[in-house]
Amino acid sequence: MHQRILCIGSASKDIFFPTEEGVIIETPEDIRSQTKVAFELGGKFRCQERAEAVGGVAANVAQGLVRMDHEASVYSQVGSDETGSFIVKTLQGSGVQTDRIVVDQSVSTDLSGIVVIRQTGDRIIFHNREANDKLIVRDEALQGFSWFYVSALNGAWRENWRTIFRAAEKSKTKIALNPGQHNLKEDPRLILESLPHVSALFLNKDEALELLLAGGVATDAKMLNDELYLVQALHDFGPEIISLTDGKRGAWVYDGRELWHGQVYEPRGLVDTTGAGDAFGSGFFSAYLYRYPIEKCLRYGIANGGSVVGSYGASSGLLNQTTAESYGREIHATLLANR
Repeated sequence: MHQRILCIGSASKDIFFPTEEGVIIETPEDIRSQTKVAFELGGKFRCQERAEAVGGVAANVAQGLVRMDHEASVYSQVGSDETGSFIVKTLQGSGVQTDRIVVDQSVSTDLSGIVVIRQTGDRIIFHNREANDKLIVRDEALQGFSWFYVSALNGAWRENWRTIFRAAEKSKTKIALNPGQHNLKEDPRLILESLPHVSALFLNKDEALELLLAGGVATDAKMLNDELYLVQALHDFGPEIISLTDGKRGAWVYDGRELWHGQVYEPRGLVDTTGAGDAFGSGFFSAYLYRYPIEKCLRYGIANGGSVVGSYGASSGLLNQTTAESYGREIHATLLANR
């Protein structure tokens, strides 16, 4: 069944600087930041290599969907500068439709500087969101799509959010939602109130905890550490399917009947974790659009995310259907509940 997907959110240029110079410091007493990296103040550190790629959730997910033979467009904003041209040309070259990308001469295109800690593959991101802070979502640009994949919105995001959801209700467009951390922290109630209109919800475990705690849904620490409880609590708000990721602990998926867990799979090793969540999202969502069983959707997501971490950036490791099928068969998945 042919479907058109509009990925709404950020598009940026990412520049990667891998280094082994940082000193990793464990700070378990700081519950919000339990691991830190220290560099000498005033120091200068040489990177033996660097990489550049398109980033931003909307751009990353759209590229992943196209790789899996779906038709995807990006609704984002760039400046009329060299960085903006780089993003548009790169997306076009990957088969993503860019006619919904707004070019604003008054802003600079979003840019991220990413320090990759080679010892672990983790990263620290310094980003500027000038272009997408000023994006205004227009109703007329939301017409003609089967799905909206809504990711982190910036700037006047609440008004853009309401515009998207009103348009979806009017046109019967389905919504896949992957909200940003700042959206969850600034207005969790708005997000919870929107979930009855969401078909597919993508969160990591920390985001799920943040949403349920801030929304006053639950406070029991033992229950909040139970993935089954988390996905059931979120599912009760209305989404058809819930996807929950938790780094090296793998991922869970729940559709109101079956709860599956899949272990992490990194066929090319771990180089850089940037974009792993977006790749999981595009892999899982691609399979969901093909109406595959949720176990297979989970395998596609884990395979895609695990492949992406084998290189710098969020796109070079993206899989097509053939490789997703092949990698997916290697992933250990367990049925934890069947109601």
